[in-house]
Amino acid sequence: MRSNYLFTSESVSEGHPDKVADQISDAIIDLFLAKDPEARVACETMVTTQRIVISGEIRCRDTYDEELYSDTHGWAPGARDEIESVVRHTIRRIGYEQAGFHWQTASFENHLHGQSAHIAQGVDASGNKDEGAGDQGIMFGFACDETPELMPATLSYSHKILQRMAADRHSGAAPFLEPDAKSQVTLRYHEARPVAATAIVVSTQHAKGYDQGDKEAELHAYVKKVVADVLPAELLSADTVYHINPTGSFEIGGPDGDAGLTGRKIIVDTYGGAAPHGGGAFSGKDPTKVDRSAAYMARYLAKNIVAAGLATRCTIQLAYAIGVSEPLSIYVDTHGTGVVGDDALEAAIARVTKLGGLTPRGIRTHLKLNKPIYEPTAAYGHFGRQPEGDFFPWEKLDLVDDLKAAVAA
Repeated sequence: MRSNYLFTSESVSEGHPDKVADQISDAIIDLFLAKDPEARVACETMVTTQRIVISGEIRCRDTYDEELYSDTHGWAPGARDEIESVVRHTIRRIGYEQAGFHWQTASFENHLHGQSAHIAQGVDASGNKDEGAGDQGIMFGFACDETPELMPATLSYSHKILQRMAADRHSGAAPFLEPDAKSQVTLRYHEARPVAATAIVVSTQHAKGYDQGDKEAELHAYVKKVVADVLPAELLSADTVYHINPTGSFEIGGPDGDAGLTGRKIIVDTYGGAAPHGGGAFSGKDPTKVDRSAAYMARYLAKNIVAAGLATRCTIQLAYAIGVSEPLSIYVDTHGTGVVGDDALEAAIARVTKLGGLTPRGIRTHLKLNKPIYEPTAAYGHFGRQPEGDFFPWEKLDLVDDLKAAVAA
């Protein structure tokens, strides 16, 4: 590992067009999981000026079943209206009531249909066959000790800047803010530890007039105050460079300014570039899809390894084949920071996840993923969040003692 370097991560707000799409897709996941914990859903969303389009595949008891509702093309009575209501509520919660994108007046198209029988036959459990993975792929998990959340500092601070701004917008404390925003944090690392913020970038959609004169100065002062509240004081100095709305005016934003699609912010969603990515997005996929559930499991394992003091930095890769239940491989890399060999940690993972713990069903059972818990994941990152109730169970640290014992055995 390099010891001295600059590193940068970015985040985008809940009002960014791609994040609007992610939140709609995950709101639909939650809608169907609330009706049927075994629902299968793959939902893609596209948003643009005054238009919302969803498409994908569904299998859900009592809501979409070709055999039960063949006379209505698979849909239960009222289901289409319920889906549209959920979509519009999500946009309203984000805060879009603009001429170019309004939760109440934007046109809406629903192109969801039944799940492919050929996919179902490979994934479903039958006879002596366990449930298989919903697709092939590789998934990565990561943790490091740079922040209390065991996340890369650059990404953690980028998220927190935008979370604070969104909270102020919703509360009315910053009425000049509009929903669309982006942030970027560059930190200098010395001996692999963050020691200084060299550059902060914040671009935020704003009310009319906040791109000039006293109003622009007010916006800039507000952003710098948020940064000062979020980043540790020792990282900021007179040498920190700020780029606030560097292009100038940012009144037109969100889906009106740029089309949004589900799954286009996979690095923002994960580790800000500090770890590899398998390429699969999360939002819009029910937890039978290992793109999502196995990535959550890999984060869970990596975080518990770092929390157990077995490494200060840990990357885990899991690999799956469609229709096959057990992972094809488990790979651990502690980047030279492990107190035991990486092969010993691989063996420890196998011990603590015995009895199918890394199969698609085993992951969902252990982490209790068959619940409507996904819409909150779709903005400000899937990792590094506070586990509360049913939400973000992959952030729990309940494997620490088991991993220590497994390594010592």
